[in-house]
Amino acid sequence: MIVWLDNADTPFPPPEQALEHPDGLLAAGGGLSPQRLLSAYRQGIFPWYNPGEPILWWSPNPRCTIRPSDLHISRSLRKQLLREDYSVTFDNAFIDVIKACAATRSNQPGTWISTEIMAAYFRLHQLGIAHSVEVWRDDSLIGGLYGLGIGSLFFGESMFSRADNASKIAFSYLCVQLQQWQFQLIDCQVYNSHLESLGAGLMPRDEFLDLLACHLDDPEPQTWQFNVNARQVAGKTL
Repeated sequence: MIVWLDNADTPFPPPEQALEHPDGLLAAGGGLSPQRLLSAYRQGIFPWYNPGEPILWWSPNPRCTIRPSDLHISRSLRKQLLREDYSVTFDNAFIDVIKACAATRSNQPGTWISTEIMAAYFRLHQLGIAHSVEVWRDDSLIGGLYGLGIGSLFFGESMFSRADNASKIAFSYLCVQLQQWQFQLIDCQVYNSHLESLGAGLMPRDEFLDLLACHLDDPEPQTWQFNVNARQVAGKTL
């Protein structure tokens, strides 16, 4: 049985109590206040549900993660990076990025980025907790991603592409910048082949939770701005 969260004060159960089938389902209900969301992420828990369903909270085992230094740049992606026919920014168009991610997922079964989710994460963005990476060609947004920065950990949520390799460019820039800031890990939540191609792998939940406990309160960047360039990203040299 999963726990029903009656109100904002109901604590999450320990992640170790999550179901094996479906993998990681832990609790339902509650709300999406900034305090509730921040509490969830700090415990290795995230919301994932379809519009019309109760809010569902998850902590899968194993967890898909990547250490920034483990980023894999394929030959084709390296060529794309070195063309430099694009620019990359932090936090210049958060709402446009999350809407684009929602539109991408709307073409897939089980879309979950509802207007409620968008509003909740935009509140976190206004508080300086949620961040977006944007990839531009001229003045057009061609790719990006968004997630949360807490301590020296980044909790990735979703990404999108409107041009070849655009989401991979966003992710690559993010990894190299986070490595420079001495971030320990990027949480990718659930495995997929796209993430694996970039270097992500699976980590046992207990190891993931131990790492969170050690690094959630590490110093955070003063400002989220890129100071790495295409050649550094393509060669991963800092």
